[in-house]
Amino acid sequence: MEFKERFITAYKGITNINEFLRYSLKPLRKSIRANTLKISIPELKERLADFKFQQVPWVKEGFWISGERTDLGNLPEHSLGYFYVQEAASMIPPLALQPKPDDIILDIAAAPGSKTTQIAAMMENKGVIIANDITHTRLKSLTINLQRCGIRNCIITLMKGHKFNIKADKILLDAPCSGTGAIRKSLKTIRIWNQEAIKKLAGQQRQLLQTAFNCLTEQGTLVYSTCSIAPEENEAVVDFLLKNNQDAYLEQVNIPALKTSPVVLEYEKEAYSQELKKCIRIWPQDNDTEGFFIAKVRKA
Repeated sequence: MEFKERFITAYKGITNINEFLRYSLKPLRKSIRANTLKISIPELKERLADFKFQQVPWVKEGFWISGERTDLGNLPEHSLGYFYVQEAASMIPPLALQPKPDDIILDIAAAPGSKTTQIAAMMENKGVIIANDITHTRLKSLTINLQRCGIRNCIITLMKGHKFNIKADKILLDAPCSGTGAIRKSLKTIRIWNQEAIKKLAGQQRQLLQTAFNCLTEQGTLVYSTCSIAPEENEAVVDFLLKNNQDAYLEQVNIPALKTSPVVLEYEKEAYSQELKKCIRIWPQDNDTEGFFIAKVRKA
């Protein structure tokens, strides 16, 4: 298998390969985020009394949930927008962004809307979110989820992310990626994986990140995230931004109660900036979640 051979060769010494493979083949725990714009957490637990809730340590609205029914998307409470089915690690980037009710936020790759709706809830439906994506198909799912969750502070746009030319104080770039941190959600990822696709994605990610940084106001905050474990899509992309923009610097990402692993500072004879230690890298075995990478960039 190409992916396994590549992984064992390239990631030796970076992580525990056997643990990564073991967790990547385990079923992913189902998790939800209570939509506090529509319902309180106690009320949601009361309505879903047949389910067992386990708190996600790093976000108070997040819960791993289990019960006889596994089709959470078919529950009336889901249709009413009382909760969003969202992977626990996916809830981290909005926490790093720290949106406030009076912010104007650009979400460059917003569909299907898990992080967009989370940001809106953190903003208490105030301020403005410009929620963008690249195709009508993706915007359809984004629009449905925004309406279902009662989001009123969003402007939806259809545009290629690298063509944005506006200014925003806070930007989220949850970049399109290979999804190699989310294998346990879709084993198809392994079957379609190839190194050429990684290189192509990394090029798109560098372009999107540079565009997002250009749109950032001075002292603004930009959060870059992927659900990939590949250094080419994570550390290498952020390192590229730092080396090509003297006014770009990183802030420490602090998420209490979250277990993280060391970032990759050297990969395939490439050395990356020590500043990358301020980013966070999460392997599936760290918290029994998807794998994720999050960087918090500021403009001097």
